Amino acid sequence: MTPIFRFALAAALALAALIALAACAPLTLLNALAARGSHRSAEGVAYGALPRRKFDLYTPSSTPPPGGWPVVVFFYGGSWNSGERADYRFVGEALAVRGVLTLVADYRLYPEVRYPDFLRDCATALAHGLEHAAQFGGNPARVFVMGHSAGGYNAAMLALDARWLASAGHTPRELAGWIGLAGPYEFLPLKPGPAQAVFFHPNYPAGTQAIDYAGAASPPAFVAAPVNDTVVSPQRSARAMAARLQAADARVTLKMYDGVSHASLIGAFAPPLRFLAPVLDDVVAFVEATPPTQRAAAGFVAAKRASTAPVPSSSSSDVPSTRQRAVACSACAKPLSNSMAPRPAHAIRVMPMPGPNISFAPSSV
Repeated sequence: MTPIFRFALAAALALAALIALAACAPLTLLNALAARGSHRSAEGVAYGALPRRKFDLYTPSSTPPPGGWPVVVFFYGGSWNSGERADYRFVGEALAVRGVLTLVADYRLYPEVRYPDFLRDCATALAHGLEHAAQFGGNPARVFVMGHSAGGYNAAMLALDARWLASAGHTPRELAGWIGLAGPYEFLPLKPGPAQAVFFHPNYPAGTQAIDYAGAASPPAFVAAPVNDTVVSPQRSARAMAARLQAADARVTLKMYDGVSHASLIGAFAPPLRFLAPVLDDVVAFVEATPPTQRAAAGFVAAKRASTAPVPSSSSSDVPSTRQRAVACSACAKPLSNSMAPRPAHAIRVMPMPGPNISFAPSSV
């Protein structure tokens, strides 16, 4: 039996085992097969008083580099309806083994809350990571926010829309970068499904689309998605976000992966599925290659000054029903303001972006 054949057989057996158990507990299986010997963990660390404001901490057992380990604060997906931090232990362990101190955080979900309250939770968790990075052994100037699927949206909003970190006394300028894995960044209107109620379908609040906040001041970004993602459109989200950032001269790395689905993109962090795509290697390479932020202290002071600015409420009576979009007139190409004033009929088309054709079909998220 040749080495190649043995590898192929082992991979096939591993995949068959995962498929056989997927119907009952796929994430439990991935966690059971994750490495445990080269990191330390602390479970249920509170970042607030609410029951779901907790995170699990994964600390590398290796000697920290000068200044401390890089830090990733990770948010999972689940259409803002489901998810538990314990289910994503394999993500925290995979990063910790590679020398990245990782916080895997819970946040409140529907029906307990709707947009934007889960963003407030995530901002509070990220603020906790920024404030306690050094205490945990991390580098406060090398803090990244990362998420998959709905968690990728959360990460993007914290990194691009300064309102959310400002509400927690911080600013995106304190971040070394952000990492979005199959996140929805432009997704309205939503297809029928669990995410509709989260965003008050059909009366969508203003300012919900992460892509509208991409600009020259955005932190460095790693944006990745499956080529054939059937849950979140890669054309509308990953490719469009990367194109918007690139057009603004912001630093962005785009990775599109063949052979993985929306779910298995994050599953590829676990040892038995890493053969599917090198997403773990690529994320770690991005973290290692991204320089520390030089603006953390100044950003903290600026955020403190802005922290009294009002942040939208999740009450449907308080949320405007008109979407706030950064668009350009499709006839004259002049930028239009984000005001709530009515626009002329010829000015309702989103300005086309460079790169592949962008589809604006409804998203299921």
